[in-house]
Amino acid sequence: MDVPADPRASWALPPPGTMDPVVDLEPLVTRVLAPNPSSMTLDGTNTYVVGAPGSGQAVLVDPGPDDPAHLAAVERVLAGRDARCVAVLVTHHHGDHAEAALPWGERFGAQVAAASAVVAGPRGRVLEAGDRLGLAGTTIGVVPTPGHTGDHLAFRVESGAVLVGDHVLGRGTSVVTHPEGDVVAYLESLRRVLDLGPSALYCGHGPELTENPAAVLEYYLAHRAYREHQLLAGLANGPRTVAELVAAIYAEVPRALWPAATQSTRATLAKLHAEGRVEWWGTDEDDPDRVRLA
Repeated sequence: MDVPADPRASWALPPPGTMDPVVDLEPLVTRVLAPNPSSMTLDGTNTYVVGAPGSGQAVLVDPGPDDPAHLAAVERVLAGRDARCVAVLVTHHHGDHAEAALPWGERFGAQVAAASAVVAGPRGRVLEAGDRLGLAGTTIGVVPTPGHTGDHLAFRVESGAVLVGDHVLGRGTSVVTHPEGDVVAYLESLRRVLDLGPSALYCGHGPELTENPAAVLEYYLAHRAYREHQLLAGLANGPRTVAELVAAIYAEVPRALWPAATQSTRATLAKLHAEGRVEWWGTDEDDPDRVRLA
């Protein structure tokens, strides 16, 4: 199997560390970049301000870290829109997306909504698949996208763009870890978003993807299939430990990312095990990380 080609390689995306902190992506959506860059968050968390111009209202999607500078930037965008925040939506429970949800909801007097009751809080709303939220002069569709986490959601705006959280990143590929993530659910979610025919993907991290969103989703599916192929090929000559598989498959990846790669590998092996294609070999006392072809 050939290595799948990432279509974004030829796109004019901003290099890492050069994203504009505030961008009007379309009349309905403004992106505000949080100041929390890292190897996992890329340039930082993207917070989205969503609402119809002139409505006097806006919705925040993924407020991100509870950071005073980030809050000030978001409030400047709200003021520029002459809008008040009427709801805070959260794609999933990870702190780089959800930490500010409850404190900002309290500050703005806005209801927090998420798939998790813990994230939504005692006065919040638990969102269900297919919910359509009439807010801020527009309608936002709730799209279930479990896989990266069990409580992951995406939000579709009226333009056809989808705010995908960590389901798709502006650069690289999203991590599905074990045991929190589920590769089978993740692949189903990728196909669900692809079937929507999104006009753009507004990612939780990294630049927005507007040139050919379907090609990125198809690449993500091909990338996952290629990782499975690599694991099965790596086991063709006998049992291997997870560490040995990671060292072979991710040899060109910086070692600082190997812990995440290890958890991603475990998640893919869990899928292959459920399909009866690999099996764990040895006892817990012997070597619980050793795996072989079934």
